[in-house]
Amino acid sequence: MKRGVRIVVPIIVAILVIAIFAWLLRDKQIDVLQPAGVVAQQQRQVLFFALFLSACVVIPVFTLLIVFSVKYRAGNKKARYDPNFGEHKILEGLWWGIPIAIIGMLGVVAFQTSHSLDPYKKIDGSKELSVQVIGLQWKWLFIYPEYNVATLNYIAMPVDRPVHLSVTAEAPMSALWIPALGSQIYAMNGMDSQLNLKGTKLGEYTGYNTNINGEGYAKMTFTAKVMSTSDFSKWRSKIALAKNELDMEQFDILASPASVRDEKDYSLTDKDLYDQVVQRNMSHGSSHEEQPE
Repeated sequence: MKRGVRIVVPIIVAILVIAIFAWLLRDKQIDVLQPAGVVAQQQRQVLFFALFLSACVVIPVFTLLIVFSVKYRAGNKKARYDPNFGEHKILEGLWWGIPIAIIGMLGVVAFQTSHSLDPYKKIDGSKELSVQVIGLQWKWLFIYPEYNVATLNYIAMPVDRPVHLSVTAEAPMSALWIPALGSQIYAMNGMDSQLNLKGTKLGEYTGYNTNINGEGYAKMTFTAKVMSTSDFSKWRSKIALAKNELDMEQFDILASPASVRDEKDYSLTDKDLYDQVVQRNMSHGSSHEEQPE
């Protein structure tokens, strides 16, 4: 009877813990586990596969830990005592062979997905939408060169259409990540990084800066708005009438260090603004005058 209780009670406790955890998360949005883009969906598959392989080690190890703790406790007089036990080839083969096999499988998956989920790799589909992104202190600027408009702290994109992001920075290094849509990419001064995404579900998803870069780092978020094709067309018509104009002079004012949370729309009057930002930061430190000896 006591033995049955010792087995049943831990199982009941484990079920209750899982049930409470599930209840607490019932209305929560966990973007990494609830992807809304093709890249994020593939990344979740890799995450679950790695979790499964880890469970193949973790579950047996902790199960045996409990079994050994109970079976070989000091008060169990029925436990077999064998002080001369030194080796067991089958068991040694298992606890060496299984981790080696798991690491080998993870290595193959890591190699394959490093290429298939390369941020620079184009996504198949309709004509891609080109967006230029500039990380500022501590806000995000999104430029649509095709439409001569720009937005602050939000990016709009049509559902099921590939989006090509060119990413740079006019500030300490940032890292752009929209967990619901896919990969992270760094935004660096003088660099022109590339990121390809495609939203598959309508909605608004939070984007983050995942690189600590100063006082306003924690509040440096933005919204990714995945719209229907018709709503995106309406948005384009609306933003084309934006009263705020954006040229290099206004950009320099906007780039001043400040934690800005508001969303704004701009009419782009300087079509080469993004390229100018990249070029002028490339020149910093690239040409130093020769110091006299």
